[in-house]
Amino acid sequence: ITADKAKELHEKGVVVVDARVANEYAEAHIKGAISVPYKEKSAKAADFDASQDSWDMSKLPADKNTSMIIYCNAGECWKSYKASKMAVKAGYKHVYWFRGGYPEWKSKGYPTE
Repeated sequence: ITADKAKELHEKGVVVVDARVANEYAEAHIKGAISVPYKEKSAKAADFDASQDSWDMSKLPADKNTSMIIYCNAGECWKSYKASKMAVKAGYKHVYWFRGGYPEWKSKGYPTE
């Protein structure tokens, strides 16, 4: 999804998940986002091997029908893509991958903290 769509969904109460490392989250993040860092060791490829990575899904909402937006730093950052794929595989039904991530959000002047 785009930054505009992410903002629209966020304003409707959709959970926003920051898949970046903890220190990036601490520096600045989308206002209200929860930090669930994706630890990536697999290749940056659509057919990545998720077993090489780690992501603490216990921090995600327990209800698999909860809508969520997952983002990272876009570009060379594959964390949000991989996290989105893993969330869907785990049974989450409403996962939005925010491809432009934090850089697109910030460039639009949307709320950060």
